[in-house]
Amino acid sequence: MTSHPTDHPHSDTAPTDITGRTPPAWRRLPLTLAPVLLMLVVALTDLLTPDWLHVSPVMAAVPVLAAALLPLWATAALACAALSVTAVLQMVAGRLGRPDSDVILGALAVVGLASLATCSLRQRRERQLRQVRSVAETSQRALMHPLPGRIRSLALCGVYLPAESEARMGGDFYEALRTPYGTRILIGDVRGKGLTAVGASANLLGAFRELADREASLTKVAQGLDERARRQISALDGQGMRALFTERFATALVVEFPPGEAVARIVHCGHPEPLVVRAGQVHAHLPDQPGAPLGLGDLLAAEPVATTVPFAPGDRLLLFTDGFIEARDRRGRFYDLPAHARTHADRPLPAMVTALRRALLHHVDGDLGDDAALVALERLP
Repeated sequence: MTSHPTDHPHSDTAPTDITGRTPPAWRRLPLTLAPVLLMLVVALTDLLTPDWLHVSPVMAAVPVLAAALLPLWATAALACAALSVTAVLQMVAGRLGRPDSDVILGALAVVGLASLATCSLRQRRERQLRQVRSVAETSQRALMHPLPGRIRSLALCGVYLPAESEARMGGDFYEALRTPYGTRILIGDVRGKGLTAVGASANLLGAFRELADREASLTKVAQGLDERARRQISALDGQGMRALFTERFATALVVEFPPGEAVARIVHCGHPEPLVVRAGQVHAHLPDQPGAPLGLGDLLAAEPVATTVPFAPGDRLLLFTDGFIEARDRRGRFYDLPAHARTHADRPLPAMVTALRRALLHHVDGDLGDDAALVALERLP
């Protein structure tokens, strides 16, 4: 069960974070053929039905469907083909040149031109969305430095999966640092999406990199993160307590692995409980005293508490955001991370993370509704 990644300070054993957004060819084929099949069905139906039944006007749906699914050149080709096939059908039926036939062909030509304009607008919008996605993903990756493959006696492996929808980019973040007080890990999820969430992530990551190296107490690190979040909320909102009710906060786990001790210390800040993988079994770690999300700490009178968990050689700890456990398949079933972690518990750490990532993408059929992050750690002998 123990893996031994290279002990280079900047090595990154994490798998690539996504397998690609382009659907496989076999999944694109039905979409490509749909307008062609529709044109054939309409033509055959028109030939096989009585002359008094006019089916050819349905041919107008061909360029409309093509505009929604295909590039501009294909839409233009199918619009011309639909017009030509309709003219042939009118000629075969002996209607070509009659006023009703001229109306049908004229309407089809107008629909074809409108479909070309619609297709051009759709492609322009898709290019803009791709640019937005590229900027957001680049910003996210610039914020989250690649995890080292090993820090002291810990093996690390992380993965970040951006949401399929451009409107839901941002939010998740993680970091791992070697400090005088041991290896310290932060994983979190900012409430909200878009550039505001990316900015909040950058603020918290910057604070963690400063606090983790300065504060001897892990709870002081968590308190400092909460104070930084509250300052940012006040700066953005300008109205103090009102900002607390606008859902501007971040859930997080702050974890410490002190040198020379076979334990992990965890401060919960409203975040999903981590999973402990030990001897092939998977257990959720429930905090002794869960804390408030970052930015809402002044709602609780009590200070955050660090819970100590045994963490012997061979043990693993999975830290993740809610995107990994709230992802649903087409039937509405949640992704069962503990079950998948149990299935792949005996695999090397990078292979386990790769398997969990692939299983998640398979579960949602490649359509991830929310970004998801996971950091896996293993105590080495």
